[in-house]
Amino acid sequence: MQERAVPPTIITFEGLLVIVGGGAVDHDLLRDLYVSGGHLVGADGGADEIVAAGLLPEAIIGDFDSLKNADGWLGRTRLLRIPEQDTTDFEKALYSTEAPVTVALGMTGKRFDHTLAALDAVARYGRDRIVVLVDEADVAAALTGSFTFEVERGERVSVHPLAPIRFRRSRGLKYPLDGIKLAPGEKTGTSNEATDGSFTIQPEPGALAPWLLILGRGNIFRLVASLLAGAA
Repeated sequence: MQERAVPPTIITFEGLLVIVGGGAVDHDLLRDLYVSGGHLVGADGGADEIVAAGLLPEAIIGDFDSLKNADGWLGRTRLLRIPEQDTTDFEKALYSTEAPVTVALGMTGKRFDHTLAALDAVARYGRDRIVVLVDEADVAAALTGSFTFEVERGERVSVHPLAPIRFRRSRGLKYPLDGIKLAPGEKTGTSNEATDGSFTIQPEPGALAPWLLILGRGNIFRLVASLLAGAA
């Protein structure tokens, strides 16, 4: 396998970055994220989903093998063509951008292998940046370190390890994570529950492995706001 090509420049965004792929994309949600200040980037054919929502991407990143009429984009937006085939278009978009918080739409659904590849990319890049995957039902935020949030009392709160990680403690969860080690293929924290609304999850000090906080999709805007505030 050849060494991955590194793009000549990194595109930096202030605030929220929304990377759009060619999977299942809710156009209403995409428009709402744009109105809330999100910068839109198409991961190859995801640019066509942005157009279908009546919007224009600020950049298109990928190998352009699934982008309709790639030549038609010349002069309309920034194009970053990366021909290497060792990574997906989503990963190309991740290693070619910087942003305090990144929401990824269209990286799940339609094809199961694309969903698995998206999770793999989040596992690699979740140590260095905050990435939030969105599907039809849930939001999954890749986090490192402690996090406090508030949902409705009794609402589902799932925790999924992207690498082995031990938690020091939790507060406000039906099934405490105190001293619990989670690891892929061994133990996960699916279908926990917020007992009082507000909850805190704290990994062991020094734990750098990213973990997924999975909540109902209705929490997306408050979650993004909280993540942006923390990143600031």
